[in-house]
Amino acid sequence: MKKQGNENAAPLKIIPLGGLEQIGMNITVFEYGESIIVIDCGLGFPEDDMYGVDLVIPDVTYLQENIDRVKGFVITHGHEDHIGSLPYIIKMVNVPVYATNLTMGLIDHKLEEHGLLDSVVRKVVKFGQTITLGDFHVEYIRTNHSIADSAALAIYTPQGIFVHTGDFKVDYTPIYGDAIDLPRFGELGKKGVRALLCDSTNAERPGFTPSERTVGSTLRTIFEEHRNSRIIVATFASNVDRVQQIINIAHRFGRKVSVEGRSMVNIIGTAIELGCISVPEDTLVDLDALKNYPEEQTVIITTGSQGERLAALSRMAGGTHRKVQIKPTDTIIFSSHPIPGNEKAVTRVINELFHKGADVVFQDTHVSGHACQEEIKLIYSLTHPEYAVPVHGEYKHLIAGAKIARQMGVEKDNVFIMQCGDVLTFDSEGARLDGQVTAGAVFVDGLGVGDVGNTVLRDRQRLADEGIILVALAMDGDENIVAGPHVETRGFVYVKESDDMIRDIEDVVNQKVDSFIGSSAKDDEEHSRLKAELKSDIKTFVWKKIKREPIVIPVILNIE
Repeated sequence: MKKQGNENAAPLKIIPLGGLEQIGMNITVFEYGESIIVIDCGLGFPEDDMYGVDLVIPDVTYLQENIDRVKGFVITHGHEDHIGSLPYIIKMVNVPVYATNLTMGLIDHKLEEHGLLDSVVRKVVKFGQTITLGDFHVEYIRTNHSIADSAALAIYTPQGIFVHTGDFKVDYTPIYGDAIDLPRFGELGKKGVRALLCDSTNAERPGFTPSERTVGSTLRTIFEEHRNSRIIVATFASNVDRVQQIINIAHRFGRKVSVEGRSMVNIIGTAIELGCISVPEDTLVDLDALKNYPEEQTVIITTGSQGERLAALSRMAGGTHRKVQIKPTDTIIFSSHPIPGNEKAVTRVINELFHKGADVVFQDTHVSGHACQEEIKLIYSLTHPEYAVPVHGEYKHLIAGAKIARQMGVEKDNVFIMQCGDVLTFDSEGARLDGQVTAGAVFVDGLGVGDVGNTVLRDRQRLADEGIILVALAMDGDENIVAGPHVETRGFVYVKESDDMIRDIEDVVNQKVDSFIGSSAKDDEEHSRLKAELKSDIKTFVWKKIKREPIVIPVILNIE
């Protein structure tokens, strides 16, 4: 195979800062000379053991350290795992943002919520257009995905052409827009593609991903079979094509449609404004207005398909939604598959809905937005890359993507399975992994960004698992206890049934203080030592007694 790139060119580096060995938080750096571009800027969602964490965003220390060279964010599509971190990262790395029409509309909404809209340069890019960012020329190529206006990128560099598929599938009959531009992939292949960075999310699945239109047929059947029910459909807020089909089917059956859930309202509102969703006249109504129509003539499209506790459907299932109460006559459709890790939460909501007597449908009501094996092979057969870099997915998905690359003729040594922070360098000698940069996760907790670290999470884990013991006492100038010790616990033992345990802890405190009184120095350093020894003695006692390790906090008040 003919080697791509200019032998006299400087090295090019690809550095993923997120999105590998995980689902979400996609962000990849391309670096050449004095130019850096950033592909996507997504967020991740917290794991079960990340207590109190709302969002997870990538560590962009490397971008901050090289801010003078960063030319812009180049966004492939509008899903949260590709745009969700922008409002947080842009405060640290404020450079222009490039995206297609709907994607930019969703970004604008996020920036406006954070008060950043007027401080960020934003440029809408059309399919087929090429933008110049320093030493890079980036072409937007139409693809299909579970959100409209999704794009692949052809990145032209002195080291050759690099193709990044973004999240994609091959859908010959999309709901909105045109089919994926396969001829353009073929033209790039003829020019010579140095490396293909290909979506690997569904690389384990054989065959082809069905067209989005196949879901419409299933939904029409469900609507036909449940003519006497109010229908509630839960799906991803960003799945604009799915929402379009639901609206079309509801209109066909003479039903009024209401949209519920903050993210659903925001995204669908933006999609309607930009012409990405067409709503028949008098079909869409406010949720409060649904009471003016017979329930069997209404449809509610809602968030909560992933079992999120605060999402609209979860609140309906739990009986805490202010406007919608689930009834035995309702039919609820889950038009999505659980994201890995969300299975328990989704099952919980389904069970709650069944308990309320509703009919719940969750089979054959969703198709993926990601390419299966045969579609991935098609992209390889069109582009004929010299190198392959599987992206997007857990480690097992990257392994499956690498296997497909080798099947399609990419030499084994030319397939790179990377980790976040790895530096993949391309030069006249070929490609090699060449060191690492700072990468990782930053936790967002409420308004705090980065103030929750692993130490705080470990404390929260212990609080959740073992509880806390607070010991308070007051000592006078002669080191006598004048008040206390008073023991308070939370999440440790039920105090009313554990009087003996509490008294034993008080005895441990008294014994330690008695030994302390007999010592010589009574300065601040000694008081710190007393606190440390109280903590150690109480923890040792509790462990011997009941084999638990609560957090222990001694509080000593000095009264002169």
